[in-house]
Amino acid sequence: MSVLPLVFTSGWASGINAYAVVLLLGVFGATGLSDEVPESLQRPEVLVVAGVLFLCEAVADKIPYVDSAWDAVHTVIRPVSGAVVGALLAGQSGSLPDLAAGAIGGSTALASHVVKAGTRMAVNTSPEPFSNVLLSLAEDLGVGGIVTFAMFHPQAAAITAGTLLLAGLVVLYFLVSRIRRFLRRRAQRREEKRLAGRTGWPPG
Repeated sequence: MSVLPLVFTSGWASGINAYAVVLLLGVFGATGLSDEVPESLQRPEVLVVAGVLFLCEAVADKIPYVDSAWDAVHTVIRPVSGAVVGALLAGQSGSLPDLAAGAIGGSTALASHVVKAGTRMAVNTSPEPFSNVLLSLAEDLGVGGIVTFAMFHPQAAAITAGTLLLAGLVVLYFLVSRIRRFLRRRAQRREEKRLAGRTGWPPG
């Protein structure tokens, strides 16, 4: 069976929470529930690091503005993680060239990361913090559910991930005005901090 559906699904999930993907795949492989997971993802040190970083993301992802800063840092990390996981999965099965799998996983992760980061910017224009928490929980549960589903029904999971990605891009299109508002507020805050720093300096 081609590993392409699993590569695509793991790429989509990596763009939302790369550490959860590595942790879940590693656990599925280490417990013998899947033969598709390479041994490199099952190593104890990999699972520990992925688990710790997942907990860090679980906290940062629920705090307004901190979540967007976290997303900015992970603009490179998530696509790279999606590409690496995709290449490893392809190398394990031998049904898809590693380079092609890496390109699919990385590009899919980048697309879903853009949706996630853009949606968070739009949500951060709201004054209350509860929407961040609810959205973060929905993302965590969605990633866990889709990756688990992909272990047993890879084609159906890939179709679901593709549908969610397309829907996210459509929603993102309609959130452009709120995203611009978020960027203006952030630029204004930076300017205020810069001016405050200047006025706080002692006269030279």
